[in-house]
Formats: sequence, structure tokens, C-alpha cells
Amino acid sequence: MSLEFPAVTGLDEAAREQALARQHRLTKPTGALGRLEKVSVWLAATQGCCPPKPPRRVRVVVFAADHGVAAAGVSAYPSEVTAQMVANFVAGGAAVNVLAAGIGATVRVVDMGVGGTIDDLPADVTKWRVRKASGRIDVEDALSRTQCEDAISAGRQLADEEVDSGADLLIPGDMGIGNTTPAAALVGVLTDNDARAVTGRGTGVDDATLARKRVIVAAAIERGHAVAPDPVALLAAIGGADIAAMAGFLAQAAIRRTPVVLDGVVSGAAALAAEKLATGARSWWIAGHRSTEAAHGYALAALGLDPLLDLGLRLGEGTGALLAVPLIVSAAETLAGMATFDEAGVSDRDA
Repeated sequence: MSLEFPAVTGLDEAAREQALARQHRLTKPTGALGRLEKVSVWLAATQGCCPPKPPRRVRVVVFAADHGVAAAGVSAYPSEVTAQMVANFVAGGAAVNVLAAGIGATVRVVDMGVGGTIDDLPADVTKWRVRKASGRIDVEDALSRTQCEDAISAGRQLADEEVDSGADLLIPGDMGIGNTTPAAALVGVLTDNDARAVTGRGTGVDDATLARKRVIVAAAIERGHAVAPDPVALLAAIGGADIAAMAGFLAQAAIRRTPVVLDGVVSGAAALAAEKLATGARSWWIAGHRSTEAAHGYALAALGLDPLLDLGLRLGEGTGALLAVPLIVSAAETLAGMATFDEAGVSDRDA
């Protein structure tokens, strides 16, 4: 697949206006359903119809990879956990599996650059890998440009596969020990913030580890600024195969006019890069939640997205986005199912 990204088409303005008008006619004071009203209007605009249909084919794609910076001690867990968690996803034992099952969503995991190996993984999990782990981004590139292009192309292909198989709402998940370090560096570069502002505790590291992590993020930010105008070069320099693939996935979903619920800081970093790859893609995304990582707040602000939930989550995997899906479904159902003032014979305030 060529890295040439076609133009992202905007949301359907006619459907948006119809949804706004219907909201004003429903049997409630205008604005009484708060954010649900805005979500319903956004969903109508993504689907090009009013009222919108509640999402029923929700698909999570978890992008897994290891990161060279894990060897510098930036995480509370060893890098071996990444491969072990990939096996756990496949077996259905992770939080993302449980939350997805609860709302009828499905989970797919792809190995983009896991360092370790686990026997008996399905071929569809492992065939996407572009390399084992990534370079240590404070001193070397995470990927070669060719590897980065391959990862972006894989993400685009994965989006196409999911849309073609009927997915009507996509969620990007992440798994990779050390992945909040490149995420913080990318957010730092793309929002023009320094390491102290964007570096968080990730898996829950102590003060000494946090200080060490900030030094690494600062060095990565400096390296990233040198190539910042080129999003592919930036992802190759200080991202990783998982984040590059996720950026391609998010951009392609927008090109395919398919809405996405973003998860935490890793998807936030990937979204910033995806917007650089395919300008206007952000209009097809909604933020499921706000994570505890400071970088996530900067990413959301830059994208102009207001998260639906703020539950103190920092797990990743797509879990926060999944928790927001019932709200999106409720937004669609209320817009579609509530009676209007005329239908119910209820006097509105202008009567």
C-alpha cells in the first residue's frame, strides 16, 4: 500500500444539522442530556443519517510491541511481559477481553514488534511484525524509515480489513512495556512541551525511575524536533512499530469514514501523528477517556477532543475506550427512540 494518503472527507453536515434539529424537538429541555446530545450529533454526522444507528459491530485492535527504552529501566515491569500479555489477549484473559465481551465487542491483537516469543500464537497475530522491539529512542532511531513505512501500511491494511468485515466503530488498543516513554516524547514534540510536562509514571514507577524516564524523554524530544516536519521520520526516530501502525490505522479509518474511539496516552500520541499523515482525520475520532498520564491531556487539547470519561485509568489495551462505548450507544438510542413534542402531545416551551 502506498504511503500516499488520500484526502479525508469531512463529516456529513446535512446529517449533523438534522440531528441538531431533532435534539431540539425531543421531549426534554434543550441540552438536558448534556454530552450525550453532542455525541449523538457527532455519530449522525459520521454515519450520514439521522437518527444514527447504535454501534453494534465494535472492534478493538491491540497493537503490541516492545521498546528499546525498557532496558533503561523506565517501567515497573520487565519487557518479557509484553509477549506474555499478547498470549493472554489471545487466550481472552486480559481486561480488554472482559470489557469487550461485556458489550459484545471483539478483540484482535497484532504483534508489530514484540521482542520475546510465545509459542502457538495464531499466524494472524505474528505476521504483521516489522522487527523485534525497537531502538532506544534517546540515542538511536526506533525504526528504519522502511520499517516505519511498513508499520504504517500494516495499520492501514488492518483498518481496511476491519471496515470491510463490517466494523462500525473501531478502537485502537496498545500493549508494550515502556510504551508511555515514546508516547510522551511524541506528544512533547507535536505539542511543543518539554519532558517535565509530558512524562508520567506509566505503570506506576517510583520517583527515581520517573526522574530517569524524564531524562530519556528529554533526549528523545530533542532528537524528534530535528525531524518533526516529516511525520514518518518522526515516528521512525522516536516512535515504534506499534505507534506507527496505530497512526496508520487511525488515518485509514478516517479515510474509510469509520468512527474511532481513542483510548489513552499511546493512542493520543498516535492520533497526533495520524493527523499529520492525513489532515482532518481528527473529526472522525472521539476521546473515550482521559488517562492519568499528563501527556494525554496535552494530546487531547491539541486534537480538540473532550474525553467522555475520567476514571483515573492508566492500563491501556483499549479499556477506557470500551467503557465509553455504552455512552455512545445510549446517545444514539435516545436520539432515535425518544418522542418529539409533537409525537407525544407535549407542549414545548415555545407553545
